Amino acid sequence: MRITINQIKEMKQKGEKITMLTAYDFTTAKIVDEAGIPLILVGDSLGMVVLGYESTIPVTMDEMLHHTKAVVRGTNRAMVIGDMPFMTYHISVDDALYNAARFIQEGGAQAVKLEGGVTVAEKVKRIVECGIPVMGHIGLTPQSIYQLGGFTVQGKTPEAATRLLEDARALEQAGAFAIVLETIPAQLAKIITSKISIPTIGIGAGIDCDGQVQVINDVLGSYTEFVPKHAKQYAKLTDIISKAVTQYYNEVKAGTFPTDKQSFSMDESLLAELETK
Repeated sequence: MRITINQIKEMKQKGEKITMLTAYDFTTAKIVDEAGIPLILVGDSLGMVVLGYESTIPVTMDEMLHHTKAVVRGTNRAMVIGDMPFMTYHISVDDALYNAARFIQEGGAQAVKLEGGVTVAEKVKRIVECGIPVMGHIGLTPQSIYQLGGFTVQGKTPEAATRLLEDARALEQAGAFAIVLETIPAQLAKIITSKISIPTIGIGAGIDCDGQVQVINDVLGSYTEFVPKHAKQYAKLTDIISKAVTQYYNEVKAGTFPTDKQSFSMDESLLAELETK
């Protein structure tokens, strides 16, 4: 039985911290799901950590659906959330509804995530009214990176902080079941968390959010192009994988792999018969 939005909301009420990670493929999703992580985001961050784009902006719906399907196949318990990519919900409510529905019908996700606050509240409301759970996302919103002027901390002025609080309240009123707070001062995240009834999921937003989300590649140390300040590397897979690949290369070159252990044999009588031909 998969985690529901009601269970996530109850975790805030009980003061139970919520954990969320990204995943982009079957194998990783299976590991994350079996570890007990309740929320898995198929983030458009895959554009950078999987597809090699410079930002999340080039990611398409078809690419997102491809990876979402794989993650859903690898999970049984976690709620899988599809990250709606750039310009798939900005133009009109109809576009937003159509693409959100694709995540549910085609991708098999149980919820979607949208970036923005007041500006997308109407679309969030309509999507929720159609029966699709929505997670909001405010603060540093990567799809608006050019407008924001780079990966910088948001909400540092009184005006900007007030706007973020208004964004959070607008998303709550629109029916979002949770909100990601990205790269904002920890003190501001604490205030927002205390003033809304739905869970906040922080990434670079301090300890007082109701939960935390990280990109799986940052947690595992498998993406080294850029390691954000908010990330903690719980492993360094790049070093482990590099060592394994180098050892494989050396053994093949030296003729020491494969050994009999990795090889198959045939019946001796058949072998003798073949040798006489």
